[in-house]
Amino acid sequence: MKNYNFLFIFFGLYFLITFLTISCKDEIYLPSDEDIPDSNVSYNKHIQPIFNVRCATVGCHDMETKSGGLSLVSYHTTTASYLIVMPGNPDASRLVLAIEGKLPTPMPPPGRPPLTLKQIKAIRTWVAEGAKNN
Repeated sequence: MKNYNFLFIFFGLYFLITFLTISCKDEIYLPSDEDIPDSNVSYNKHIQPIFNVRCATVGCHDMETKSGGLSLVSYHTTTASYLIVMPGNPDASRLVLAIEGKLPTPMPPPGRPPLTLKQIKAIRTWVAEGAKNN
């Protein structure tokens, strides 16, 4: 009877671990350039995924590091200052100016994968459309 209990527990744990391993997604979603619209840009669907992959990583604009005093891990941290994101005015938003290379410190910094032109345009459009939490 002890052997059956051991086997039952062993296979139960094996299947549980297998299920959990298969069901976990290690990949972070990043919309392709084709998935980013020219207007009606959604923060949650288009902008935050870009930040998650390109900006809010360990050592950059995550909650712990806050490089330059900025965290891009959520809508609230991204839009906490009008100096960083000025809704409706991308030309006065430091976030847009930095990713377009118009500030002394370009973002992302050298050595990091650059944003695509479509990603930059999406962020500019999102700010121009009012930087909504949508």
